[in-house]
Amino acid sequence: MSKAIGAVSLVGAGPGDPELITVRGLKRLQAADVVVYDELAGKELLAFCRPGVELVYVGKRCGKHAMEQERINGVLVERALAGLRVVRLKGGDPFIFGRGGEEMAELVRSGVQVEVIPGVTAAASAGAAAGVPLTHRELSSGVIFLTGHERPDKPESTIDWQALARTRMTLCIYMGVKKIAQISDQLIAGGLEVDTPVAIVSRASWADQSSLFVSLGELAAGTTGEVPAPALAIIGEVARFPAMVSALAETASVS
Repeated sequence: MSKAIGAVSLVGAGPGDPELITVRGLKRLQAADVVVYDELAGKELLAFCRPGVELVYVGKRCGKHAMEQERINGVLVERALAGLRVVRLKGGDPFIFGRGGEEMAELVRSGVQVEVIPGVTAAASAGAAAGVPLTHRELSSGVIFLTGHERPDKPESTIDWQALARTRMTLCIYMGVKKIAQISDQLIAGGLEVDTPVAIVSRASWADQSSLFVSLGELAAGTTGEVPAPALAIIGEVARFPAMVSALAETASVS
């Protein structure tokens, strides 16, 4: 009798605070035989794993990869084909700049059952941490998620920053701290005013989270100093919202 094939759950761990994982994601984590986890997946969550679970660290930080993506795919397939219940624990959401699509495709090709359990993505948590609504009926009717760090082997960028500037929507830029000055230049060239507000949120939902409110022109000039990673930039009129709320609070206190 052949051994049953296991299954893989691609679980979004959320932005870092262990309380922000979904109930379903936590249940899969507690039942797993193997947990393959990222740097930003919130290590506190590993305390919920059952005794004897195999923990496989595959984190990537600042260009240093504990394991290349092809090998990660191989580990998921190997453990599942051995009949194990595997959780691929990812920071944020598996399908938003999380390579979940690549891993799912490899698992399906190998005949492995796979499910995706969404998580709170970095943009949503950064907005909440900074008090910035990503959409607002008076300030922005849409939001666009973008990466500031494309694959290095791409012949050229597929992002037209100047065209995006003309949408006047909220732009949420993941992994863009190192290139934020160049990105800001392109957005200004596309028509965004230099005084367009920007919120840069570092380590959203963590105990040491921080928010920096600057203008697009300041980012382009490189005068904002170093921002702790991981950080996400929220560009657009919604970044004025915390100041607007503060002004309302002051008015209410006076009256």
